[in-house]
Amino acid sequence: MQDATGGRRALVVGLGIAGIATALRLRQVGWEPVLVERAPARRSGGYFVMLFGTGIASARRMGVLDAIGDRGSPLLTSYEVNRAGRRTPGMNPANLPGKPRQLLRGDVEQGLFSALPDDVEIRYSTVPTRITQDDSAAEVTLHDTASGTVVTERFDLVVGADGLRSTVRSLSFGPQEYLHPLNYMIAVTLLDEPIEGFGLHEGLILAEPGRSAWTFPFRNHPPSLLFSYRTGDIDAEFARPPIESIRAAFGPQPAGPLLESLFTRFEQAPEFLFDSVQQVRMPRWHRGRVVLVGDAAWCVTLYAGMGASSGIAGGELLGTMLQRHPGDLPGALRAWEARMRPFIRTEQDAALTMRRLFTPHDRKEQIMRTAMLRLMRAPVIGQAVGKMVNGADMKNKQLDVAAV
Repeated sequence: MQDATGGRRALVVGLGIAGIATALRLRQVGWEPVLVERAPARRSGGYFVMLFGTGIASARRMGVLDAIGDRGSPLLTSYEVNRAGRRTPGMNPANLPGKPRQLLRGDVEQGLFSALPDDVEIRYSTVPTRITQDDSAAEVTLHDTASGTVVTERFDLVVGADGLRSTVRSLSFGPQEYLHPLNYMIAVTLLDEPIEGFGLHEGLILAEPGRSAWTFPFRNHPPSLLFSYRTGDIDAEFARPPIESIRAAFGPQPAGPLLESLFTRFEQAPEFLFDSVQQVRMPRWHRGRVVLVGDAAWCVTLYAGMGASSGIAGGELLGTMLQRHPGDLPGALRAWEARMRPFIRTEQDAALTMRRLFTPHDRKEQIMRTAMLRLMRAPVIGQAVGKMVNGADMKNKQLDVAAV
């Protein structure tokens, strides 16, 4: 179907990185996107993310890279610490292969959003409740939760960019469970000032068997705080206040002044994220006129470090494939998925390796992690180990070629 301007009409569900990137690219190739978002307004928050070469290249092609910016700096450094506060040199994200950009999630979303034309329709407090398809269109029932209004509209394409627990996925791909828990929890917040005893440019990593605490420094903003820990019962973690679960995960040993201060800062934070770590693994990401993008389709997890990059690249490549296959939606979606899937498969597998760097599972992995960090600090060996750990070649090259 076509709208009054002659463009094909797409519903994009979710106003996060993947959703905004997809809507922007669709508009650039002549489609008319309609964005719907469950929240009553655009979220301005967000925590530490890294933008690798794949995401940087896609953002540059879409003309938003300068607007996204970079909060990284060669001056940023991190220390490995223990509960007593003893410091040793740590891993500096700025030294990772490919020189990724260090950002807040809100930086990426704002950079993408600022490029959307003013006449792109955005509906807040709106969720899809039913999706059906026929040969000519996808028919979607949309519920405005603020007013109670329910409307049904037809679209040429429906894009589910609505995150890990996607409504579009459940409506269009059935009740099958595609979430695969890693049996880890994360708790993240953005601090309003540096940790006592650490400068603005300094981060810390306290890694113990089955648990870790990180602060990620920025050039021009107080750090982001992350707790990550292993659990044998995800439901139990959600059954009590997050700070209680976090404290229990780091017990029963005394926290010590440094770790106690991190607990306190998290507990006092006005906003935070507390969730289980899960990947989405699906045999296919499109069905008829419905396609999933970003965490709704693949969720590589924060351990991979590729959520923002894969969300931008997936949205850009989808628009490119639609442009290359005019009038052939099935062919465009097949071509898009064929290009994306090898890249995502590698990143999902890499997340399992990177998790050991974030949070060693046990004493054995902690010893391996310590040895790996020592190798990474060696000038020549470090580059090779960094590429192996981080999948830098995939992060920085594969989708650059795919989307040209």
